[in-house]
Amino acid sequence: MVLASVVGIIISFLCIVVLIAILIGAAISSAEDETVSVSANTIINMSFDYPIVERGSKDAFDKFGLDIGGSRNMGLNDILDALKRAKEDENIKGIYIDPSSLQAGMATVEEIRNALIDFKKSGKFILAYSEVYSKTAYYLASAADKIYLNPEGLLEFTGFNSEIVFFKGALEKLEIEPQVIKVGTYKSAVEPFILDKMSDANRRQVSSFLGSMYDHYLSQISQIRKIEKDSLFVIADQLKAQNAADAVKYKLADGLRYKDQVLDELKNRTGIEKKEDIKSVSLTDYIKNDNSSSDGDFNKRIAIVYASGEINGGEGDDETIGSERISRAIRKARTDEKVKALVLRVNSPGGSALASDVIWREIVLTKKVKPVIVSMGDVAASGGYYISCAADSIFAQPNTITGSIGVFGIIPNMQKFFNNKLGITFDGVKTGKYADLGDISRPLTDNEKLIIQKEVNRIYDSFTKRVADGRKKTQTYVDEIGQGRVWSGTEALKNGLVDKLGSIDDAIRSAAKMARLTDYKLVEYPSQKSRFDSFLGSSSDKLKEYFAKQELGDQYIYYEKLKYALKLSGIQARMPFDISVK
Repeated sequence: MVLASVVGIIISFLCIVVLIAILIGAAISSAEDETVSVSANTIINMSFDYPIVERGSKDAFDKFGLDIGGSRNMGLNDILDALKRAKEDENIKGIYIDPSSLQAGMATVEEIRNALIDFKKSGKFILAYSEVYSKTAYYLASAADKIYLNPEGLLEFTGFNSEIVFFKGALEKLEIEPQVIKVGTYKSAVEPFILDKMSDANRRQVSSFLGSMYDHYLSQISQIRKIEKDSLFVIADQLKAQNAADAVKYKLADGLRYKDQVLDELKNRTGIEKKEDIKSVSLTDYIKNDNSSSDGDFNKRIAIVYASGEINGGEGDDETIGSERISRAIRKARTDEKVKALVLRVNSPGGSALASDVIWREIVLTKKVKPVIVSMGDVAASGGYYISCAADSIFAQPNTITGSIGVFGIIPNMQKFFNNKLGITFDGVKTGKYADLGDISRPLTDNEKLIIQKEVNRIYDSFTKRVADGRKKTQTYVDEIGQGRVWSGTEALKNGLVDKLGSIDDAIRSAAKMARLTDYKLVEYPSQKSRFDSFLGSSSDKLKEYFAKQELGDQYIYYEKLKYALKLSGIQARMPFDISVK
């Protein structure tokens, strides 16, 4: 009877799973075939409810609107394609932007903003409205013909700041000693663990690239809002726009409106009576109508390889750069005779030096048989620059963060933590003098530090040589602009680390020109995993991350940084810190 009950439960469970799978499959199939009808005088409603990533998911779960593990996002590639189509779509009258929930880096916002400015060349209107504009949200909204603000709202126009979290005090309380081996005056990735404030060298580099980014920010707003750049600087520096009325007074916004008033204006612009509903389509729905996959000569292709996230060994996933997965994608594009050129889209702060070198090798081999162009996103630094430097040409946005040519390693000495805090001691035997090299239960000896420092120096020498060869510079020059220093895209253009300032579309056009192509099809690599498969494969980690974010809120970033620092292994080619404009 017990056996029969168990078998019955198992069979019932399997039947339920199969039934759910059939129902979901049918729903997804319906969602995949769904297109959105766009009638004349329609407005695109651009709101940003999810983080913007480099590449949108083709997963049917996303199209069906399922948020598995709280991981839905919007693809920059999809947004840019939608804006191109909207520009030529006779049924699209204009765009309404609500940037209040915008979650994206500055270079990503730059791409979308430039696409909006290009959209306006069609003669169609763009109107922006929000109750609160963050600095990045306002930068995007500045592309609009009209910027409206809630009468009791807020427009943040205060300048840029960059803040670094330091863990030295916490580690001292825990009696954990971070043993640091590095190369580079500016390789400040280790500073949060050994200092309680920024070093002078780090302060210089942050002031430099943040100033460069801010200068570009003000210049672009100045051009489109017709306000002198110096005046914008004073408005921000003296906090003159303290409320919504001030924003209008200093011409940062065009008027104060409530939502109903904005809707009335949209109706007026599209010739609709006030009592009627506005014809609108959400950006996410308009993206579904994309049928561009059939465009172009199937036998002449340009491959776009997306390398986004931290660089690690192994397969990685859609949020990280696994050296095996990305190398395989590059190799596949290289050996495919129909692929005539390759664009590597890099958005990475770096990571494992070894994994970076593995990917670099594939770029070198590909460059020998077909053009390779790099397009940099928000950040392409350290290991992210390592995998880029061998390309024929490198494109970056003015506010891209790049450079950080340096190497470091951290081995924590947790002996006192184990002994004094936990009461744990260690003992053992070894067959060789260095058999336990890197063991965290004891401090490194002076000789061991020299051994690791020698290896770090060797990797830095290889890194600078790779850059020198790829950029056709002397290794001495690369060392001078290297030393772990971070640069903005504008600065990188001046010192020769990048070739041109431009978008991913500019990089694609350059690749087509080098390959002498006029009609071609774009293909994307690597293949994306099903969101459902990804969730099942790491459901425990996804759920932990989801609940941690719910519990910690804005403080999650600090937990994430410390967790990442504790799991670092091997010699790293990684950017000193995460950059976010505040």
